[in-house]
Amino acid sequence: MSKTHPILIRLGQGLNQVIVGQSSLIQQLLVALLAGGHVILEGVPGTGKTLLVKVLAQLIQGDFRRIQLTPDVLPSDITGTNIFDLNSRNFTLKKGPIFSEVLLADEINRTPPKTQAALLEAMEEMQVTLDGESLPLPDLFWVIATQNPLEFEGTYPLPEAQLDRFLFKLVVDYPDQAAEKQMLLNRQAGFAARRLDISRLKPIATVADILQARLAVKEVKVSEAIVDYLLALVRTSRQYPDLTLGASPRAAGAWLQTSQALAWLAGRDFVTPDDVKAVASPLLCHRLILKPEAMLDGLQMDAVIASVINQVPVPR
Repeated sequence: MSKTHPILIRLGQGLNQVIVGQSSLIQQLLVALLAGGHVILEGVPGTGKTLLVKVLAQLIQGDFRRIQLTPDVLPSDITGTNIFDLNSRNFTLKKGPIFSEVLLADEINRTPPKTQAALLEAMEEMQVTLDGESLPLPDLFWVIATQNPLEFEGTYPLPEAQLDRFLFKLVVDYPDQAAEKQMLLNRQAGFAARRLDISRLKPIATVADILQARLAVKEVKVSEAIVDYLLALVRTSRQYPDLTLGASPRAAGAWLQTSQALAWLAGRDFVTPDDVKAVASPLLCHRLILKPEAMLDGLQMDAVIASVINQVPVPR
């Protein structure tokens, strides 16, 4: 196994020390980081989404930028632009916040489709084109976009084709009672997220460690039986009676890659059916589309994904 594996374990422990009561979310975020896929974080305000990303970027010593997306944000506000310098009489490139290793796009559904498309194009192509010149993005380039599921007035929901470009959609739920009590005790003892000096947190890994771990993830063995099992799950989702859209070929490839990442994070060099099932919900919940009548009946996407998994026999 890779030497960076213990580092990733300590990275999860470091995040859990700052972000209380979100251990499952943290593991899924680390899986996405290892798989090299972008993430949507969805949750009500005040659940620590922004703090989680800022702390993670600091712990891996990644260059971090945050964009607060609003209806008046233009594509050039994200990608950058060429500015004419009156002194030198030359154009100078002013790079936008997208040229970073960890990019937090806050409330992505509040910005117009043209700006969303500029961001998503960079996510897919790993480059930005400015005035006909293609500029590469950092090797780690990782986007975490947040959105509020409760407010729809003045928002621009991402279409299905663009949602498919995100590896995971992670729902940030309320912490349980014990975790929330610990949060209150921490605050009483003087902890305040807004006053937390992120830069004083001791880094645990480096960007080079993460890139090396991604290479190790690709070496995790996947048997033919697991590949057939995954394909059967994908095809079952496409034929499921309550769905108008099943998993895409991109989703199938991402499913395989995230299963490898979870296996590597667990200390194994092979994928099991449990790995495939464990990443199914965050991988599929934003890709599958319910039929209108199923939505009217109150059918939940998690129940559909569980049903798809139950219909496919598990390989030995």
